[in-house]
Amino acid sequence: MKAIQLTHEQLAMLKELGELPDEKIDYSDIPQRSADWFKETGKMYRPVKVQKTLRLDADVLEWFEQGGAGYQTRINAVLRAYVQAKKHAA
Repeated sequence: MKAIQLTHEQLAMLKELGELPDEKIDYSDIPQRSADWFKETGKMYRPVKVQKTLRLDADVLEWFEQGGAGYQTRINAVLRAYVQAKKHAA
């Protein structure tokens, strides 16, 4: 991913915003959320990622890589579907 270069004006604006006290921040454009809303958002599962070394057959890995960027995510999705199917079968 290419780094974005900020102008001096943009950097100055970010510095100014960073020094703004919390009580001066305008929250009026942010919708109010109920306790129920926060309970529902907890249902969005974001698993912790763990880095492991895994040996795969070369042709299997090549097939996933042909799909371009995101091949590791696709491999993970296939493995997750397998786990879910096994859980349902049990």
